[in-house]
Amino acid sequence: MALITVIRHAQASFGAANYDKLSPLGHRQSKALGAALRAQGWQWPGKVMIGSQLRHRETLEGIAEGYGAEADPVVHPGLNEFDFTALLKAHEQGDAIPEKTTGDRAAHFRQLKATVLAWQADEIAEPPERYADFVARVEDARASAEGDTLMVSSGGAISQMIRRVLDAPATQQILLQLQMKNCAVNKIVQGRNGAYLHGFNETPHIDATNADEMLTYS
Repeated sequence: MALITVIRHAQASFGAANYDKLSPLGHRQSKALGAALRAQGWQWPGKVMIGSQLRHRETLEGIAEGYGAEADPVVHPGLNEFDFTALLKAHEQGDAIPEKTTGDRAAHFRQLKATVLAWQADEIAEPPERYADFVARVEDARASAEGDTLMVSSGGAISQMIRRVLDAPATQQILLQLQMKNCAVNKIVQGRNGAYLHGFNETPHIDATNADEMLTYS
């Protein structure tokens, strides 16, 4: 049996021109998570994987620093997030206003849910990526694990991976995604007879003294 530890990236730059980089808080979250994992007795695995997005790499670097380990990751595109902005524009047939998705968190998440559900139902005529292709690349990333493996990814890809392990309907992906905290730890046990969810949305770096700062979702 092998343990796949899949971690969502730390807080990125929500509302900024470039979302794909960690905020100052995100850097603190990732280091705190690394220290917490070490304190728990979690063992640094032999294989480390990330997507090609900067927030994945920066999160891994923070985790490794906090843990006291060296990270030499394999980059796998299956761990990249789907392109929500491009998907929204396709859904709105080019009429989307970027400010609608970047300035208001509540509006952002409402639009995210509606757009993903339409995408899964194949109701978006020319999406930047077909939902079936997204599913396939995420599955390929999970299949690329070798023994105990650490993956750093994004909420959509991780939620897709989990819902497939649970054999849940496609619509459960976005419901899982909307619950996922920054730096959340998810664990999948994988063996000859299948894969099993062993942990979901865990935050060992958050406690009563730091929750007001460390608990974030976007």
